[in-house]
Amino acid sequence: MNAIKSYFFNVKDEDGNVNTLNTSVKRELLAGFTTFISMCYILFVNPTVLGAAGMDKGAVFTATALSSAFGCLMMGIVAKYPIATAPSLGINAFFAYSVCVGMKIPWPTALAGAFIAAIIFIIMSATSLREAIINAIPQDLKYAISAGIGMFIAFIGLQGGGLIVKNSSTLVTLGSFAGQTWITVVGLIAIAILMVLNVPGAIFIGMAIATVFGVATGLTPMPSSVISAAPSLKPTFGQAIFHVTDINSFQLVIVILTFLLVAFFDTAGTLVGLTTQAGFIDKDGRIPRVGKALISDSSAMLVGTVLGTSPVGTYVESSAGIAVGGRSGLTAVTTGLLFIFGMFFSPLLAVVTTYVTAPALIIVGVLMAENLARVNWGKIEIAIPAFLIVAGMPLTYSIADGLALGVIMYPITMIAAKRGKEVPILMYVLFFVFLVFFWVLSRG
Repeated sequence: MNAIKSYFFNVKDEDGNVNTLNTSVKRELLAGFTTFISMCYILFVNPTVLGAAGMDKGAVFTATALSSAFGCLMMGIVAKYPIATAPSLGINAFFAYSVCVGMKIPWPTALAGAFIAAIIFIIMSATSLREAIINAIPQDLKYAISAGIGMFIAFIGLQGGGLIVKNSSTLVTLGSFAGQTWITVVGLIAIAILMVLNVPGAIFIGMAIATVFGVATGLTPMPSSVISAAPSLKPTFGQAIFHVTDINSFQLVIVILTFLLVAFFDTAGTLVGLTTQAGFIDKDGRIPRVGKALISDSSAMLVGTVLGTSPVGTYVESSAGIAVGGRSGLTAVTTGLLFIFGMFFSPLLAVVTTYVTAPALIIVGVLMAENLARVNWGKIEIAIPAFLIVAGMPLTYSIADGLALGVIMYPITMIAAKRGKEVPILMYVLFFVFLVFFWVLSRG
């Protein structure tokens, strides 16, 4: 036990100084379990989405679990961060519906494109380019990114819990307080009361209360079994490598660029937001061990494509574990091990629906919104790009798109305020990169 504490709780900052984290093994295990419960839905959602592309759902289920576990273990052991990874929502939809269904590209070829994008990712990480880009983002925008992600995951929670639904006239509207939505309502009230009373583990306890309420009232059906064998990986394993030679058209180059850019900026934005929430960013705005975090993320993306799933990335649901006190890599390691066990307990995981996890995401959004107070709203040249980030992430349903809106506007407003010299060179580079990013998305 002492060896575990020594390895995970003693971390180095950007200057090489060793700092001891103020946490405990019990708290880290609880945080890891909370993160897993908040994101285990991907085990069931990803096979459904990629199944639309013609992929074997059973193989995708196993690939999702193993790639998620690999990324979490890498993030925990190598980077020592309480941040989990899994196949990214949004990118998997682009993979299935835009690339495979829309462009009529066979899924093995699409996997090969993601595989090549992952290799480029790793090269970028090894050259410290990604690290330099993330550290170049001004502190005010880092706070805005964290708050924007909070708004985004709260919106996901409100939507997943049925409190907000789509509307043809107003885009979104208030949902109906009926059926499983009551699971979300009960969980939200429980977590709110427990947090006001300063009860430790309030988010996890509230999720447990919501689960029990759902089963007790019959709103959540009991699973028919507890244990099941993990499906075979044979239908998808290695297909990405076998079909690399199929990348032979400009259309597929656009696909690779899209995978690369969306994965890059989703990960960059999420890392900034989560490390800000956890209080890891130093006084100079740098993220300690960010290079190792980026290597972990890009390696998981590569492994995921080989196993047979769309690109893996860091998950905003990690904020749920951070909110209950997770601060070390032990949180991510716990989440990774649970993904492995989850392969064999899939019937039991079905009890933890999005209606159960929704209250946790809403509350975490509240906690992350506190970073809004740190943005220098008194300077309009800062306020405009910051606001575009905060509003853009939930309204575009994309961390990368919201980040792009703010980063494009930032040099413009700073130059207008005659503060152009204060803008880091890399921010000017990102200005043009994001213009290309939007162009690539429009081509897709």
